Amino acid sequence: MDQQSYIPASALSADDFAGKRSGARDSLLLTAQLRVDGEAVGQVRVRNLSAGGLMAEYPEPIGLRAPVEIEVRGVGWVSGKIAWAAEGRVGVAFDHEIDPKLARKPVGGGAQTPAYVKPLITRR
Repeated sequence: MDQQSYIPASALSADDFAGKRSGARDSLLLTAQLRVDGEAVGQVRVRNLSAGGLMAEYPEPIGLRAPVEIEVRGVGWVSGKIAWAAEGRVGVAFDHEIDPKLARKPVGGGAQTPAYVKPLITRR
């Protein structure tokens, strides 16, 4: 890791970057798989998502502009770069915009839902 590109968490807070972002962000809580420089590092918790990026909880030190890939539910693997890192969270700027609404869609189609879970529908 390039020591010059890493900013210690104590030097900044996530609020320092709030004015520099644009676009609507969708607050949510998702788990996602993360790769840094092509190497799997495990699961992260995604706190908000927009067409251009996301914020996730990631407690390890990470260099700015480090290439990452993150598997967003409903979207798939998305490539990007670390835009900021502070207080155990990171901001990822995507290389290409996504449709963040896809992450909100139900994962299952409902066809496999057991009968005992489905609501009873009666005709009058």
